[in-house]
Amino acid sequence: MESLVFDVGDAEFEAEVVERSGETPVAVDFWAPWCGPCRVLGPVLERVVEEYQGKLLLAKVNVDENPELASSFGIQGIPAVKVFKDGAIATEFTGALPEAGVREVLGSVVPSRQDELVIEAARTSSRGDTEEALGIYRQVLEESPHHAGALLGLGRALLDTDAERGLALLERVPLGSPERKEADRLMARRMLSQGDGADLDSLRQQLSSAPDSIEVRFRLAQALAAEESYDAALEEFLAVLRKDRAFEDDGARKAMVQIFEVLGPGSELADRYRSEMAKVLFS
Repeated sequence: MESLVFDVGDAEFEAEVVERSGETPVAVDFWAPWCGPCRVLGPVLERVVEEYQGKLLLAKVNVDENPELASSFGIQGIPAVKVFKDGAIATEFTGALPEAGVREVLGSVVPSRQDELVIEAARTSSRGDTEEALGIYRQVLEESPHHAGALLGLGRALLDTDAERGLALLERVPLGSPERKEADRLMARRMLSQGDGADLDSLRQQLSSAPDSIEVRFRLAQALAAEESYDAALEEFLAVLRKDRAFEDDGARKAMVQIFEVLGPGSELADRYRSEMAKVLFS
């Protein structure tokens, strides 16, 4: 089997990279033996490319041995990676990205087999075949334990049946990956849903009888958040924050941040209460 990882220089670059990328995308790693970050990134690139099983190739260019080639591509810092597809640069990055970042960049050009399996699992789950989807996610994680999409998919699927395991998987979604934002949102929603089961009407009656009770107000806010009444919950948490920030180990502020996470970017409700919270914290 032809090697998926190979060295190239000035003489063979056009044929081995530019022309060859018309059939199979080629990632080019500009590196040097003395470069510490290059020695970190190189094995990560090779491992990820091997997982593509021939759908992506990796060409290594030693910039010390090929200075003109490096100069022609404007290489000013290494490691530098440029991914060629159909004879042109499709994407690129500089520096030793973490594995999640490498996967994201390469995946934007060609999905890996694991990426395709995760897509298949999501489709299977949407058709209602949860067990088959779980099996696919687990298969991906056996092959690639840090695959962000599989960690997110399996973690989300397990939240209702095995919350502890589901949350543990979501915690493992790599920081900086696109999937991490969704994982944080799911974890925040789960934490907010874990109220003490108190009855809202009863709590409202208690608060009416004792409007200065910060404990009752906090419990009411938790109950509202558990039922996803986020506007009302934020109002109550803000009232607690105004009265005693330290109550329940800064619990009101932490809960408000969790709600902001669930609401996501661009939420007018989150922006409004984030501003009100800042007034309390920094006044």
